[in-house]
Amino acid sequence: MSGYRPGVQAGRTAPRSCPPLVLHVERVLDVSARQPVRAEFGFDPGAPLAVRVEFGVQGGPCVVWRMGRDVLRQGLRSRSGLGDAQLWPSDVAGRATVRLQLASGDMAALFVLPAPPLADWLEHTYELVPEGQELAGVDWDDTTAALLGGR
Repeated sequence: MSGYRPGVQAGRTAPRSCPPLVLHVERVLDVSARQPVRAEFGFDPGAPLAVRVEFGVQGGPCVVWRMGRDVLRQGLRSRSGLGDAQLWPSDVAGRATVRLQLASGDMAALFVLPAPPLADWLEHTYELVPEGQELAGVDWDDTTAALLGGR
């Protein structure tokens, strides 16, 4: 994937980075069966609207999802998301958790994530790029021209 983003101007200094968050989560297979899954959350301040999540099981393939940063934040407090990614707060054995349901076609997966480390990491992303500032670096004239085939 190219790093080129039409209309986004690089600042004089590189934006601070956000280290990835690695969580050991559980995939809910049925009422009493769980599968351990590694989930790595990544945030690029140059593309601040989305969070990248890579799910992987030991010895198996990895799956990458991108979801709205605002959807994750809202899902820590109340039901959030439509369609392929939905989140809602829950409690498992007295621990604050978040349920994350991912769907594609006729397949779906439900995960249980620990809420506190996710909330802390997500707040760090908002320190790097505050809410409402996600599109502050976009040059709308250049972006419009690129979309219309002007260059």
